[in-house]
Amino acid sequence: MITATLLIFGVISFSLISVLVGLVGARRKIGFGWSYLFSILTTPFIGLLITLLFDKLPDGKRKWGCLGLVFAIFTIIIITGLLIYLVLFVSKISGVLLM
Repeated sequence: MITATLLIFGVISFSLISVLVGLVGARRKIGFGWSYLFSILTTPFIGLLITLLFDKLPDGKRKWGCLGLVFAIFTIIIITGLLIYLVLFVSKISGVLLM
């Protein structure tokens, strides 16, 4: 049985690993945003494989792009909404009134 704690841990770890894949992509031609997007839409492992198919940037700089910021904000909103929903759902089931 999946508990709320396990679900929260899974969502947070999935998101953090996707951010790490995005950071790997920031030093490649694919960039942070696309690496992060592929990791969220598939799995972080598939996203990492796609990211590693692209060449490294020649000057060693990072390529963030606007997608990185947009998807990072999107993920924070999703995780926050999920956590609020789970807290309210668990409090409703257990009969605890949150004030």
